[in-house]
Amino acid sequence: MGVLLFSGHMIDAKSRPSPRFPPDKEDVARAAIGGALDQLGIGATELGIAGAACGGDILFAEAMLARGARLDLHLPMDETAFLAESVTFEKPATAAGDHWAERFVAVTRHDGVRVLVMPDVLGPTPAGENPHARCNLWMLDDAFAVGESTVRLVCLWDGGGGDGPGGTRHMLDEVRRRGGEVVVLDTKKLWSVAGTA
Repeated sequence: MGVLLFSGHMIDAKSRPSPRFPPDKEDVARAAIGGALDQLGIGATELGIAGAACGGDILFAEAMLARGARLDLHLPMDETAFLAESVTFEKPATAAGDHWAERFVAVTRHDGVRVLVMPDVLGPTPAGENPHARCNLWMLDDAFAVGESTVRLVCLWDGGGGDGPGGTRHMLDEVRRRGGEVVVLDTKKLWSVAGTA
């Protein structure tokens, strides 16, 4: 069984000062993720491991499920808190609309998906430790534990640092450190080709 990790940017909130994943680039990102999965030959024998934030995570989940793959979605906190922080941004709608919450429910309730909530599995996050960084390492540990071949990471990333600990750069660095393979979908290039630098 192959294991494919994913990490990538969330869709931009309305309040984001500088664009990183503009809502109008969702189709570009979807096509890039789908193309990467096709090049890697992803099908029903693969297991995907990812988060479930609006944007890259949910696009990856939808693409994996469309190919018949199984999916483990790791949440760093309980579902209510996660929805507020990483799907709806504590508002009725994100910059792209409230359909992200509906899509979160669709993927997390799918028969091919297992939702793992970090405090339920690992216990409370220790004081001073960032839950998102901890969740990255948890996903990576799970990937190496169940994979029968090289662990691969697909990341939708602009090449920069994150807004805080536990972002895509952290995941990419850890995968490389442990000998995994990385496929970078460079959003700066994707958006530029699509007409937004």
